[in-house]
Amino acid sequence: MSGEKGLLAAQGYIELLMFEDAIHELDNLPEPERGSEAALHMRLFILMRGRRWDDALAICGRLREAEPGNTTGYIHGAFCLHEMGRTREARELLLGGPSELLQEPTYHYNLGCYAAVLGDLERAKKHLDDSFKMDGKFRTIAKLDPDLHAVKDFL
Repeated sequence: MSGEKGLLAAQGYIELLMFEDAIHELDNLPEPERGSEAALHMRLFILMRGRRWDDALAICGRLREAEPGNTTGYIHGAFCLHEMGRTREARELLLGGPSELLQEPTYHYNLGCYAAVLGDLERAKKHLDDSFKMDGKFRTIAKLDPDLHAVKDFL
C-alpha cells in the first residue's frame, strides 16, 4: 500500500477508535513514510491514548531529533515522563527545549503542574497564571486537574 493510502487507512482506524489496526497500518507503511512526521504524530497519539508511556516517549525523542524547533516532542515527552512518575525529568525536558515553547500555553500549564507536584507552589502559580493569560481555557482545565490540588485556592 502506498504511504498516503496507509496514512489515510490509519487515520480512519483512529477515528473508529481501532488503535491496534491503526498501528498495524503504520507498521506496514513503506520504510521512508514510516518515519515521516505525519506517521510519527499518529503513532504518538495512539500510544499516548493507550497510556503506553515508554513507547510514546521514544517517539517523542525521534520527533525532537527530526524537528528540534517543534514543540510537540518536548511537551508530549515531558507529559510521558510525568505520567511515569519522573516529574523532575519532565520539568527539565521542558526547560531545556526550544524558545518556541515560550509561546505555548500548554508549556506554561504543564510547568505549573510539575511545579505543584514537586512542591514549588509559588512557581506553579506563576506558570499557571502565564498559561491562563495566554488561553483562558486552561483555568477551567486546571480546576479539574488532580496535579493542582495543592494550589486549588489559586484557581
